[in-house]
Parts: sequence; structure tokens; C-alpha cells
Amino acid sequence: MAAIDTHDPATIRKLSDEATRVLLNKPNTISSTHGGWMMIATILIEAWDLYAIAFVLIFIKTDFNPTAAQLGLATAAVQGGALIGALLGGIFADYFGRKKVFIGTMILFIILAIAQAFVRDIWELILIRFLIGIPLGSDISNGYAYIMESMSKGKREQMGSRWQFMFGLGEVFAIIIITVMYVIGMDHSLLWRVALALGAVPAAILLFWRLDLPETPLSLLQRGHFRKAKEVSKRLFDDPLDMLPNEDVNPPKPKLGDFLKVIWADPIKKRATIFSWISNACQGAEFTAWGFYLPVILVLSGVGVSSDGNITGTNMVTALIFCLATISGYVAPLMLPKIGHRGVAMWGFGLAFFGLILGGLGIQYDWKIIIVVGACILMWGHYWDASNGMTISSMVAPSRFKATASGFGYVFVKGASFFGAFVFPILSEQFGKAGATFSVAILSLIGFLAAKFILPEVYGYVETEELSDPQ
Repeated sequence: MAAIDTHDPATIRKLSDEATRVLLNKPNTISSTHGGWMMIATILIEAWDLYAIAFVLIFIKTDFNPTAAQLGLATAAVQGGALIGALLGGIFADYFGRKKVFIGTMILFIILAIAQAFVRDIWELILIRFLIGIPLGSDISNGYAYIMESMSKGKREQMGSRWQFMFGLGEVFAIIIITVMYVIGMDHSLLWRVALALGAVPAAILLFWRLDLPETPLSLLQRGHFRKAKEVSKRLFDDPLDMLPNEDVNPPKPKLGDFLKVIWADPIKKRATIFSWISNACQGAEFTAWGFYLPVILVLSGVGVSSDGNITGTNMVTALIFCLATISGYVAPLMLPKIGHRGVAMWGFGLAFFGLILGGLGIQYDWKIIIVVGACILMWGHYWDASNGMTISSMVAPSRFKATASGFGYVFVKGASFFGAFVFPILSEQFGKAGATFSVAILSLIGFLAAKFILPEVYGYVETEELSDPQ
């Protein structure tokens, strides 16, 4: 190998780009697939935490008698925490590596999940749920970077787009387990505490499984750890990256301002990133403003409620709707090679818009079957339109900013989710649930238009900074 100036930042970046191109065009490996599943499984834990509270809000309300604003904060606080966690976690992961962050976040989540069971009033619950959002948001931004750096072209996009499938599984598990506790007659004050604390169990299992995962080679080489990057690359991709020198280097630390400059300088990166932010915001508010409150909407509409007030039937209807949504989340990644990211997003937002309009009409005229049909169409569409926003934002970003880009993308999900969860009860009081539902449909329409007119087709995209022809 010819002598290489390892003190020249441009040379280091060119070497990193060469290694990036080699690895991201490699065939998939068992090791990288294993790591991808370990990262995307975080969504199952988040879904449990987010949706379990939707089923126990009625019991929390009985115990603490919160105001509408306090109840909105209790549901939305985790979204606010995740917003902060997504930013901080992404930046920390780019600075210190993926593994340190994903181990730390799981430990913190386990502690906070258990703490929810011991709160004494509504304000303590709001505070704990805000704090629990921080490791959740951090793990998502870091996890997407891990997936995009450890899996091959096409496979990484499919794995990243499976987050709605995992979300659906978490929701179904939450529905079934909470319904079982309800049916066996568990005291309602105990039930909601156990339901929220149970999220620590899958988190502990996931933490144990993750302990053996390596750092990603791309994260290592972007931080100048060339020797370790070559070693891990051999393990994950069976490629020793011979173009890299056998010595570590000291590249400049990534700067937040540089991230935005790099994204804005390239038309594909810019348009794809703008779309991902719009899409994440629209789908986040779309779900938490209506899908999240679906159990409450069904109960108040009398769907599945028995004459004596038993809500087991409502829970079963909700479970069936989310089983359908889980199937949708499984199908969406399979459609990427056929219709691309634009097609998945347009179909998803279009169906979500139609489902919300139909659901709003069902609520307005008390057509119970139409409410259920509208919910089914919404959930099928939502699990498509929400599948690829995070994937796109992370995929088009350089490796030195990939976790930061994921964090930025997730900020839009969580910011909109916080807004939707907090505002929907207030909108419902002012305009009724039908009027609030029609308002949410506007968000789905915006997402559809963004997919049609802003998003370039980026399926199979391989990002580089210094090399020409990145495709």
C-alpha cells in the first residue's frame, strides 16, 4: 500500500467513503441481520409503553382525577422526552459510537419503566413518563444508524421500514395482556401500574441480547478507529477493508452545522430529508391524534361495550384492528422493491386520509360499523405511510452524521406526536370527535402531497460524500 497522509481530513474522508461504498454494497450477512433485528426490536418496547397507557387511562383518571390538560400531558410527556432523547442520542452516538449508547439507553429505560409503578400522583407520572421518553428517543435515532450501517443495500431499507410491523406487535401484545388482567379481575389501581411497569421485561431481554453486538465498522472508521473497523468489518461483512491503513487516525469531530450544510448541498439528500421530516410529522400526529385514542373513541361510541359497561368487547375489536395493522406493517417493506419509497408513502397517506374521513362520518352519524371500517383503512394506510420516513432520513445522511440525522428525523415524529396526543382531547371538547377527526385528515393529505411532489425515489441509495456517482 502506498503511503497515506493520515493527517489530511480530505484524505481520511475519501478513504472512509471508499470503505462505505464497499460495505454498503455487500451481500447481506447473518451477523448484520441479527443486529438489525436487535435494533428494530426497540420499537416493540416503545409501542408497549405508548399504547399500554391508552388502555389504562380510564383507570389512571379514576385514581388521580386529573384535568383534561394533565391527562393530555400524561399521555404526551413520553413524546416530549423522546424528542429530547432523539437529538441528544443521535449526537452522542455519532461522537461516542453506537454500542455505548444502545446499552446505556436500555438500562435507563428499565429503571424508569419500573418506577412508573410507584408514582403517587399525576405529576409524578407525568415526570417519569417524560424521563422515560429520553432513552426511547435516543435508542431509536441510534438504532436506525446501526441498521443503515450494518446491513446491505435493499435489506437495510426493508429492516428500517419494519418499525411499523414491530409497533403493531407491541400494540397487540399490550392489548391482549392488559385485557387478560382486566378479565381476571385485577384491581384497576394495580392493573395500570403493572401494565406500565411490564415494559421493563422485554427491555431487559433485549439488553441481554444486545451485549454481544459489535460497534458498526462505519461508525468506527468515521471516528478514526481504522484498526477496529477492519476487524469488525471482517466479522460482519467478511471484508478486511484493505484500502484502509493499519493505524488509527484523528479526524475532525462532526459538527451539527456541517450536517445541515452537507444535506442542503446535495439535491437528493435535501429533498429526501425534507420529505422525511414532513412525513414523520404528519404520520406522528396522524396516529396519536386518532389512532392512539382509538380505544377511548370506540368506548365513547359504544363499539363493543356491553349493556353493563364491560369493555372487553371494545378491547377485542381494537386488537383485531391492530392485528390488521400489524399485517400492513409486515407488507409495507415487501412492497419497496416493487413501488419504491414514493409509492409506499403515497398509498399510505392516501388510505389514511380516506380512513379518517370515513371514521369522522361514522362518529358524526353514529354509524358504528363505519367507525370500525374507517379505523381499519386508517391503520392499514398509516402503517405504510409511517414505515419509511425514518429510513429515508437516516439512509441519505453521511455515516459521520447518520445518528444525528436519525435523531433529527425522530424529533419530527415525537414533536408531532406530543402535539397530537396533547391537543386531540382539547379539540374533541371544542369541536366534537368528528370535527377533530376531520382536522387530522388534513395532515394525511399534506403527507400525500409531499410524497408526490417532494420525495425523489431513493430506493437502493448508497450515500457517499467525497466520491462521485454515489448510486
